[in-house]
Amino acid sequence: MTFAEATAAFAYYAWGPHMLVLLVGGGLFFLLYSGFVPFRYLKHAIDIVRGKYDEPNANGYISHAGALSSAMAGTVGMGNIGGVALAIAAGGPGAIFWMWMSALVGMATKFFTCTLAIMYRGKDDTGQVQGGPMYIVMQGLGAKWKPLAVFFAVVGMVGNAPLFNSNQLVQILKEQLFMAPGAAAASGEQFWLELGIGIGVMLLVASVVLGGITRIAAVAMRLVPTMILIYVACALYVLISHLGEVPHYLAMIIEDAFSINSVAGGLLGTMLIGVKRAAFSNEAGIGTEVMAHGSARTAEPVKEGLVAMLGPAIDTLLVCTATALIILISGVWRYGGIDGISLSSAAFASTIPGIGPYLLMMCVFFFAITTIFTQAFYGSQCFRFLFGSRYLRYYLYCYLAAILFAATTSLGNVVNIIDGAYALMAIPTMLSALLLAPKVKVAARDYFSRLASKGMV
Repeated sequence: MTFAEATAAFAYYAWGPHMLVLLVGGGLFFLLYSGFVPFRYLKHAIDIVRGKYDEPNANGYISHAGALSSAMAGTVGMGNIGGVALAIAAGGPGAIFWMWMSALVGMATKFFTCTLAIMYRGKDDTGQVQGGPMYIVMQGLGAKWKPLAVFFAVVGMVGNAPLFNSNQLVQILKEQLFMAPGAAAASGEQFWLELGIGIGVMLLVASVVLGGITRIAAVAMRLVPTMILIYVACALYVLISHLGEVPHYLAMIIEDAFSINSVAGGLLGTMLIGVKRAAFSNEAGIGTEVMAHGSARTAEPVKEGLVAMLGPAIDTLLVCTATALIILISGVWRYGGIDGISLSSAAFASTIPGIGPYLLMMCVFFFAITTIFTQAFYGSQCFRFLFGSRYLRYYLYCYLAAILFAATTSLGNVVNIIDGAYALMAIPTMLSALLLAPKVKVAARDYFSRLASKGMV
């Protein structure tokens, strides 16, 4: 079996109908069980992010806004550009509908998992307070569940390797800066070109990730809001320019979602592709976001759950939808032969002639680089849980080296490795959240009753 065949088999067996039950079914349970909290307290969640209810003396390292920005830096990345393109290429327009559905229930999932992130924080080997699914398992379910925590940490290091974002970032920089339009470099020349760009990316990443979560959060708070605004502005230009076509493509997304003749092989195939790409995009139920929100400076678990639930709304319902409509309006998705960031680049070139690919390149650079920063923190948390802090620098060296591997390998291999790892990460994250859901409900009832008694909601 070749490496490509092995990675394909890994992704195939990790993702299946069972993941629909776990992620979508679990998210729907959280939504109903919570009494639709994600939709009833949106304004209060926004007020928390704005700093209205900050607790400067509480445990934690970063503010609510810093935690959300760090989590968004990890989610608003190539999953929103290259991942959406992969979804349309593999599952047709209908896959976007199932991304939307996953995001809606994912808001409730994030409320539960990130409330638990604060409720069951643990301490690492240096005595520092940490959060994440492994600590939720150990503190919330007990030591007898430690194998589940170890399992998450092991697959978490794989799932948070900087493979997809590095690969796609190198790809667009190569195509836009170093190759003439339509030109193809020889295989040897291409390898050295990709390796050179990969080294540049690696050095930039090293300058930030070696500073830990506080430096990552500081960079994310500056870059994330700006990059989302730039990208959404590009999308608005395209949508306004083609306003009459937007209803047609929105209808196409819904119709194709229920088509038995879809390119993904029917309704189930389209659903699986949409859920898979949504998981990679907003990470609801995967567990990575739990580690970012677990670092928030707060003594109120429910507050961080409310902040976290904003993520899928911004990430999937806003940014991914913008990407999908640009690709559909351009028409380039119909021709086949390209996917990932190359398809998105072709769509931008078609809908924003001249400067479109360069605007996309700028957005991709910031999207990808901030995600790579945040994934380094996530992987570090997993490594720290397994092996302690003493040898953490060796993990970071391996993480930086993985950027070079991603820069010079095929997109298919990269996607399969990350997809498979994400599916495995969801198992301990969702299982622990489902088992501890009653604890979240009690905490939420107490928190909202206290707010109501003070006339604050």
